[in-house]
Amino acid sequence: MVRKKLVALTAAVSAAALALGGCKVSNSGGGQADGGSSSDATSNVNAAWGKCTPGAKSKDVSTMKDDADKKITIGAFNGWDESFATAHLVKNELAKAGYDVTIKGFDAGPGYTGLADKDIDLVTDGWLPLTHADYIKRYGDRLESLGCWYDNAKLTIAVNKDSKAQTIGDLRTMGDEYGNTLYGIEAGAGLTKTTKNAAIPQYGLSNLNFKISSTPAMLAQLKKATGAHQDVAVTLWRPHWAYAAFPVRDLKDPKHAMGNAEVIYSFGRQGLEKDHPKAAQLVRNMAFDDKHLSSLENVMFSKDNYAGENQDKAVAQWVKENPDWVKDWEAGKLTGSSRKK
Repeated sequence: MVRKKLVALTAAVSAAALALGGCKVSNSGGGQADGGSSSDATSNVNAAWGKCTPGAKSKDVSTMKDDADKKITIGAFNGWDESFATAHLVKNELAKAGYDVTIKGFDAGPGYTGLADKDIDLVTDGWLPLTHADYIKRYGDRLESLGCWYDNAKLTIAVNKDSKAQTIGDLRTMGDEYGNTLYGIEAGAGLTKTTKNAAIPQYGLSNLNFKISSTPAMLAQLKKATGAHQDVAVTLWRPHWAYAAFPVRDLKDPKHAMGNAEVIYSFGRQGLEKDHPKAAQLVRNMAFDDKHLSSLENVMFSKDNYAGENQDKAVAQWVKENPDWVKDWEAGKLTGSSRKK
C-alpha cells in the first residue's frame, strides 16, 4: 500500500528544537495532511491532550442495549495505516451486531471538515497535542471526544534486537558494527529532517553515512539485514508494522532529539453518543499497546501478508487470532499505556 503521512508529526514533536517544512511523503508514517499543524510550537493545543490514558472511560458493552440506528460512516485518513486499521476493526465488531458500516477515505483536512459538518460520524486517528492541533482548534467545539486509544506515537531510530547499541549516542562509537550507515526514508520527510538536523548533530553522529532513499528501500534493507542476522540501524516511527514483522527495537533517546510521543484519539460528530451510545462506548473501550497495534498493521499492510488489500478480510483474520484482546475490548478491560516509564 502506498502511504503518505509523516511531516506534521515530525514538525510537531521537533518544534522546540528546529523549524521543519511540511510536505506529504509516500509510505512514511504519522504526518501532515493538507494543512495540519505547522512546526510552530504555538500550534499546540492544551497540553492535557497529551496526558490521556487509553481506554480510561471504558465499560462493558455487553449490558448495553443495541443502538436503534445502526448505520454509521467512519472516516479514515488516506495513507495512515492505523487509521484504516482501527476503522476496519470497529467495522468488524459492529457488523457482528448488525450495523451497516461504511468507511470513507479522506485527507485529514477534509476528514475533520466532514466530521464537523456531520457528513461522517467518526474518525479514529486524531493525533494530539500537536500534529492535529490546528484541526482541533478549528473544529473542536463541533466534535465529541471519544477518548484516546494509543499513547506512543513517535519518531525513532531503530536497530535489530540482538545488536549492542542501546542509545542513539552509541552509534557514534559503535558505527563500525552497523556498517557506519543509518538507513533513512524520503528526503522530504520530516523524519529525515529531524534525524539530519537534530539527532545527528546532537549525538555527534558525523561518522555515519545517513543513506536517504525511500521507505520501501529502508524496509527492504531492514528485512534483508535482520534475515541475515546482521546489525542494521534505520529511521522508523510508531505505530508501524515493522515492529511486528522484524526483530527490531528502538534506541533510547535521552536528549529527546527525535521528539516526544503523541496520543491518538477518536472523535465523533456532535450527537454521536446520543444517537449511537453503544457504538460510541465500544470506540471508547479501544486501547492498543505497541505489540497488538503493530501485529494488526502487520497483517493488514506488510507485503508478506495482505499488503493493504482486502482490509476487511485481514482484520477478520487478526480478530480470529486475537480472541482474548477482542473479549477484553468488549468488556472494557483494555486500559493501559505503551509508553516506557
